[in-house]
Amino acid sequence: MAHPNAQPIVAVQGGGTTAAPTLLGQGPARIPTGGKIRAGIKVLTKKAAGEPKAQAIYEQGVAAGHSFEQIERAITKALPDLKTPLVPRNVSWFTVRAQDFPNPEIARAIVDAYGEDRGEGRRLYRFPVVFPSDYWQTVMPHELATWGTHEKHYWSQYSGDGRVRHCMCHAPVPVDDTGRRTIRLFGGRKTMIREDNGGLCDPESCREYQQRQCNLTGRFLFFIPGIRSISAFELHTNSFYAMNSAIQKFETVG
Repeated sequence: MAHPNAQPIVAVQGGGTTAAPTLLGQGPARIPTGGKIRAGIKVLTKKAAGEPKAQAIYEQGVAAGHSFEQIERAITKALPDLKTPLVPRNVSWFTVRAQDFPNPEIARAIVDAYGEDRGEGRRLYRFPVVFPSDYWQTVMPHELATWGTHEKHYWSQYSGDGRVRHCMCHAPVPVDDTGRRTIRLFGGRKTMIREDNGGLCDPESCREYQQRQCNLTGRFLFFIPGIRSISAFELHTNSFYAMNSAIQKFETVG
């Protein structure tokens, strides 16, 4: 894996995951994850940078290896008027923080193994990865989704061959014959193809996407050679171009 400014170093490991029937349903096995590597950083907004207290919390959090989510929560707790004190910034290296791993020593091991000092301290600019499946749908999961306060309202889902993108939503909660009591569901809320748009995910004609309510989120799931872990690592992205380019290269390698 490399920063967008460099060429990736990838390998595909073995076969893909197969669907197996279980009490909880039939579907592909999910790859467990045990840590995040992040592209880019977050910095203080212009307003937050003008607050000495916010500046101090930010610098202390970065020095301690805290995640940007933790730093942001600490700032908003201390300064409630700052609703969004941090904004993303693209940099040429990946962020590897101890707080993003259940075992903090893994972060140190990754930087020690593949980090480089290009004049700004030892940072992770690129690193090799091994994908644990030859199905890109498994190791590069992504979706377009519209979120409410607590849950997704609409989201994209590929057909079995990975070529048709459907628009999904939650099915109405069923009620009993009296019409007054909801039926207790087994396995969580049911999903269905969205009806008012024909069930197809077409961003150009989607009201939510055009109003910036629906956005792309995705992640890469991989192992890193030489780094001992029973769980995969993940790298999140909201870039269509990065995800699309990775899928094309993955299919070429596969």
